[in-house]
Amino acid sequence: MRSAFDFAPYRRSTVGFDRLFDMLENSNLAQGGENYPPFDLIKLGDNDFRIELAVAGFKPDELDITAQENVLVVSGRKKDESEEQASNYIYRGIATRSFERRFALADHIQVRGADMKDGLLSIELVREIPEAMKPKKISIGGSQRDERSAIGGGDKPASRQTVNAEAEHA
Repeated sequence: MRSAFDFAPYRRSTVGFDRLFDMLENSNLAQGGENYPPFDLIKLGDNDFRIELAVAGFKPDELDITAQENVLVVSGRKKDESEEQASNYIYRGIATRSFERRFALADHIQVRGADMKDGLLSIELVREIPEAMKPKKISIGGSQRDERSAIGGGDKPASRQTVNAEAEHA
C-alpha cells in the first residue's frame, strides 16, 4: 500500500478519475520529506495564483522553469565555484544545493510568467477555461419554436380557438 488510505473502492465506482487517485496515492512518496526550497502558494483571485520560492543564493540563469502536462517543474543548479571562493567561507548557512521542485497543476492552469526579486522566485499562474467549457446562461422562452396545437395553432389560447372554430362551422 502506497499511502495510508485505500482508494480501491472509489476507483471501482468512478470513471475518469484515475489521474486524481494516482496523484493522491503518490503525493506522500513524491514529497519524501523534501522541503527545500521553501515556497508559498498565494491565491490572488478566482483564476489567478502565484507560487513564491525562496531561492536565495541562486542567479536567474541557474534556475530552470518547465511547464508540461499538468506539472510545473522548478529546478536549480548552482554553478561550480572556484576552490578559492569556497575556502573563504567560515560558515555556510545559505543552502545552495541543487533542487527540483514539482507542482501538480489542475487542468487549464497556464504559467503566465516568472520574476525574481530579493531572493524570491515568483511564478504567476492563471486558470484559462476554454470558451466551450464555460457555463452558458440559457434564457427561458428565448428560442423561437414553431408550436402548433391540435386545433390549428396561432397566438390565441386553445379554448378561444375552439369557440371560433365552432362559430365558423355553424
